[in-house]
Amino acid sequence: MVDELTNIKNFPVANAVAGDSRGMPQNLPAEQNLLGAILLDNSVLERIDDKLESSHFYDPLHGRIYDTLRRLINRGQLANPLTLRSYFSNDQDSTIEDVDEYLSELADGVISITQSANYAETVYDAHIRRQLILIGDETIHDANNPSVDTPALQQIETAEAKLFRLAETSVSTAGLRNFENIIVASISQADVARKNDGNLSGESTGLTDLNNLLGGLHKSDLIILAGRPGMGKTALATNMAFHAATTTRTGEKSVPIAFFSLEMSAEQLGTRILSERARLDSEQIRRGKLNSRDFDSLVNASNAISSAPFFIDDTPSISVSQVSSRARRLKRTSGLGLIVIDYIQLLAPELGKKPENRTQEISNISRGLKSIAKDLDVPVLALSQLSRAVELREDKRPNLADLRESGSIEQDADVVMFVYREEYYLNKREPERKVNESEDSYNIRHDEWLSRLHSAENRGEIIVAKQRHGPTGSVQVHFEKQFTHFTDLTDSTKLPDGF
Repeated sequence: MVDELTNIKNFPVANAVAGDSRGMPQNLPAEQNLLGAILLDNSVLERIDDKLESSHFYDPLHGRIYDTLRRLINRGQLANPLTLRSYFSNDQDSTIEDVDEYLSELADGVISITQSANYAETVYDAHIRRQLILIGDETIHDANNPSVDTPALQQIETAEAKLFRLAETSVSTAGLRNFENIIVASISQADVARKNDGNLSGESTGLTDLNNLLGGLHKSDLIILAGRPGMGKTALATNMAFHAATTTRTGEKSVPIAFFSLEMSAEQLGTRILSERARLDSEQIRRGKLNSRDFDSLVNASNAISSAPFFIDDTPSISVSQVSSRARRLKRTSGLGLIVIDYIQLLAPELGKKPENRTQEISNISRGLKSIAKDLDVPVLALSQLSRAVELREDKRPNLADLRESGSIEQDADVVMFVYREEYYLNKREPERKVNESEDSYNIRHDEWLSRLHSAENRGEIIVAKQRHGPTGSVQVHFEKQFTHFTDLTDSTKLPDGF
């Protein structure tokens, strides 16, 4: 790259451009030749427009010239020294005395239009280097001026997040893609699904019917799992995540999991998983009410799962940028197949940013989670609370309108699922005998309630209310409350005789 730019002409007026005594990375001749090439041939902009912004130029005047060129050309107008003069005739911000003459010098001094892409890359490279220096300066300043609200470890994460954002902008993935490459990727995805019995092209949920409906949890998707308290959101998310980390099913493979638990401690989450695996009541484990046999089962279960690539972060009030930084770090060191957030409403706003209201704050968070899913190319499973409006209805089955701050969450999500257990509500609504009600009438109502309760016992429903790439619907599942475990619902009509 440097060798290709050795013939760049040094304009006689270049010395008039303001410089920096620190010697910040820059290449003024490259900026000048690039602008001159666009002035001579407006079509040059088509080759570099998606790579370069006006802020990438070291000299402010060059940035303003570039911005004006873009606007004129994008409007279909001719951009040359003559048409640009009116926009800079009264430019008071430049150290160059005669901007009109400078524009002509830019066009007349170009050596090679064909090297314009190289000029653009050189300008951008210098911009990135300047940003690195600025990040370093900010990091040094923050370290030398500690804040009570910003501990040293958080400063590290802040600096890391800035570097990641800079790296993201450095790798251009935007723009039109060749259809042949898209087709190859689509065939590859279809082949994955074919090898998994025609069902899965994403990570398995561990639930057959849900896999059939979703095709698994797909890369770059934001999946929202919502429900009222007591429905089992955390249990279901934990079941799915730990299955993905430990699965041994044919055609499926385990993947590293990042579980961000903002509500429960890592130990509490670990106890839930142990309860499910050891088939022991979680409450008994928590209270220590275990005999020797139960404790041995607990130890055996822990030995069997302790090596699973399941990583838990229970930092309270973590921000989206911190989630991104830690997930990136995990992907770099151990790999990453799924991110779980429990739950959205507990995520903190970005430091230094004050949204106008709670709805705007949640909107920023949901967009941030979707960006993480796309940037890291992994599914993000985010839990969400539902509004209390559910409790005011006779029918407690949730819908999209019940999502708290639903507009942004529903819009950004690729999949929205609800977990619902009728048993939970029926247990709280045992009929009471009304005044002057006959015993027979009360018994009929009570028997009807008992029948509904029996039918709903140990059952749950997962409602897929939105799926961007497939159908909606619902699946019935089995829920073991004492083990906080969701499994496939076995159809009793298909069981062998004697069961």
